[in-house]
Amino acid sequence: MNGDSCQIRHTKPANGLASGVNGARHQSPSSEAGNGCDVLSRAAFRSGDVKPAEDARRAAGDAATEQQLAQLLPLVLGAPTSDDEQLLELCRRAAQLSVRTGDFRFRNQLFGGTDEYGLAGALLTECLNTSQYTFEVAPVFTLCEAEVLRHVRRLISWPDGDGIFAAGGSMANQYGLALARYHRHPEVKTRGLFGRRPMVVFTSEDAHYSILKAAHWHGYGCDNVVRVPTDGCGRMRPDALEAAVAQVLAEDREPLVVNATCGTTVLGAYDPLPEIADICQRHGLWLHVDACWGGAALLSRRWRPLLAGLERADSVAWNPHKMLGAPLQCSLFVTRHAGLLHRCNAAAATYLFQQDKFYDVSFDTGDKSVQCGRKVDAFKLWLMWKAHGDAGLERMVDAAFAASRYCADQVALRPGFRPVLAEPQCANVCFWYVPPSLRGQEETAAWWQHLSQVAPRVKEAMVHKGSLMVGYQPLPHKQLVNFFRLVFTCVPEPGKAEVDYALDEIDRLADEL
Repeated sequence: MNGDSCQIRHTKPANGLASGVNGARHQSPSSEAGNGCDVLSRAAFRSGDVKPAEDARRAAGDAATEQQLAQLLPLVLGAPTSDDEQLLELCRRAAQLSVRTGDFRFRNQLFGGTDEYGLAGALLTECLNTSQYTFEVAPVFTLCEAEVLRHVRRLISWPDGDGIFAAGGSMANQYGLALARYHRHPEVKTRGLFGRRPMVVFTSEDAHYSILKAAHWHGYGCDNVVRVPTDGCGRMRPDALEAAVAQVLAEDREPLVVNATCGTTVLGAYDPLPEIADICQRHGLWLHVDACWGGAALLSRRWRPLLAGLERADSVAWNPHKMLGAPLQCSLFVTRHAGLLHRCNAAAATYLFQQDKFYDVSFDTGDKSVQCGRKVDAFKLWLMWKAHGDAGLERMVDAAFAASRYCADQVALRPGFRPVLAEPQCANVCFWYVPPSLRGQEETAAWWQHLSQVAPRVKEAMVHKGSLMVGYQPLPHKQLVNFFRLVFTCVPEPGKAEVDYALDEIDRLADEL
């Protein structure tokens, strides 16, 4: 849908229909035609079914609380609905009360709208309803997954390797930590961790919290995650990493793996991979790179240098459902170590992975996964790639980065806007908005405390109004109070007008408070 198609959030029916759905195009079902497929086909809203809002800046009313939603939707299960028309109305209401992540004004997360070819691929795989664990039940999708993973490894400049699609970036990072341990201590798979020195994971203080969760799940313990200090731009400091490794060795703990980040969640920082890889090589550490957000730069010749040194990593996680706009979820994990995924994770269930099948059983990829049943997530990305090609995806990524650079320039120029960083690295632009009442004052601790209240209040106003959705956060370890984080994704393609609208709206909302 286009940028003017709807408000970000609605709480009341518009002309009795959700999302401005054109009632003339949805006739009431006859009593004979009522069935699940009919409801499904009629509930699938297309962009052509959505009316443009009369005024993109018009308030959409209060955001629905959980209590209000419970009143607006009959949530309780038990008795069936009386007919399919009621089910269709539930679908309309659910859509009406949901956030429009495909609207250009949605800048709240590291994802946004969905590519139309990717959406077509997702619809097909949902309809076919198969599992990506054996070739016999997912023959086409198995080959498509293999080709996508192979092409990604080629972009990284790995001549060989392996990979798998995972249930989100956090799970892709889990694979990295699991392979790191198995590569060094394969016997742990059968004997466990009992009696061993603590194994230590190194990650930056700005890295994603999934590393802490992975350390817990894998038995390292959160106390054995060393959070390495970052520089003023949020990048891991190689000197601090070297010192942290030395300290761990002095404590008779075992350094195991470094998690470097390419595109941190808040500041969009790219850790210096060449220097980190040197340290890993010197100490025999596994290097995993969390490129879930910033990995899209790999597709662009202009921005690929941000990932310099990626070819030296042992494993990489990337989420095409973030910047690139593949439908959620679409997360992949690749490693340059061929065969290691299978050796690490295989359990050889004989009811699935028989070795005397009539085809090449190396195409039964399920035993490489920690899951049994696995959604077909590769096909939607494969279809996107076939539709756009390398050049088309490159143009999309370049447009997202260009919008972020234009936004950074505007933040530096506009009164009241103050950048957190001198210039962005990824497609994140972080800034404070200083209202007129705080301008020209001495910036004392009390002044910063007042400034920290601006972003939450403006965020509340924009959500109630339905005109914009932008995230904010503090970074306590850097003594940074609440600031806005405006992110740019490929779908819908952002341009100067979209950037100007977001900044103008923040200015307007702050002025109205």
